[in-house]
Parts: sequence; structure tokens; C-alpha cells
Amino acid sequence: MTEHDQQTDGPGQSFESVWDAIEDTPAEAANMRMRSELMIALKARIEARGWTQAEAARVMGVTQPRVSDLVRGKIALFGLDALVGMASAAGLHLEVRVSEAA
Repeated sequence: MTEHDQQTDGPGQSFESVWDAIEDTPAEAANMRMRSELMIALKARIEARGWTQAEAARVMGVTQPRVSDLVRGKIALFGLDALVGMASAAGLHLEVRVSEAA
């Protein structure tokens, strides 16, 4: 099951993602969803380039322990601004799509 598969929480309740199920507001769920996607993309970039954590840290302008937190999925330690900066420094192209809420 992927993050985007519909989840259920008891009879009659369904969610678009796990973040919708566990966060208190739609805004918090959207923030967590975006942070998660950025962290997954950054980890994949590091692996695809064959970077060590030290090399990835140098490229992204952060410390090696920060990269360690990233690859271990410590989502609470990262805000969107930091992840956007790291992704841009790593050579990833970012786009924002805005649409009407369902």
C-alpha cells in the first residue's frame, strides 16, 4: 500500500493518505505529505548519485548528521524550507501544483 492509497479508519471513514488520517488538520496533512515526498526524493537522489553522507552534505550545504537524519526518515526534524533548499542544491527541479480541495 502506498502513501496515496485510500485508507480507512473505522466504518464510514476514509482518507486519501496516511497523513490525512493522523494529522489534525488538512493543512498539517498537506505539509507532512510534501515533507515526506521531498525526503523520499532526496534519499533517492543520494542513492542514485552514489554519494556518501559526507558528499551529500557538502552538495546540499548541510552537515553529515543532518543527512543521516534525512536518510533515516526523521521527518519531524525538517521543515519545508530546509527540504526545498536541500533539494534545489541537490539538483532536483521542484514544482508546486495548486488545485481545488476535494
